[in-house]
Amino acid sequence: MTEQSKQAHCLCNAVSLSIADPISELHICHCSTCRQWGGGPMMVANCGTKVSFKGEPYIVRYHSSEWAERGFCKQCGTHLFYHYLESGSYFIPAGLMQLGDNVTMASQIFIDEKPHYYEFSNDTVKMTGAEVIAQYSNE
Repeated sequence: MTEQSKQAHCLCNAVSLSIADPISELHICHCSTCRQWGGGPMMVANCGTKVSFKGEPYIVRYHSSEWAERGFCKQCGTHLFYHYLESGSYFIPAGLMQLGDNVTMASQIFIDEKPHYYEFSNDTVKMTGAEVIAQYSNE
């Protein structure tokens, strides 16, 4: 493990993750699928493609859309990742990692689907679902 790498694991420790790239930003997704999956907005770090897993037999991958899959531990149910298939990038839930004081909330996406009953006070980039889809379809 390097100075910059992060370690993470599920509740039962059957699955562990090693994240090579440094993490400085968190991103929030308010889409209805993320809220249904986790009971609230999904708070993740974009960890890129340099993520390795131990305990692969315990990982269940669910294709939640044409462009992504979500992973969870089949033993304890911990949400492990959102995996964007085209780029191979993994978005890891913030709660799985010990993050330093330098990490900031950078963006909120699908802001048009955010329900009225919660609000983050952080000053972030805010994008609607249409804006997010347009951005990623152009890349």
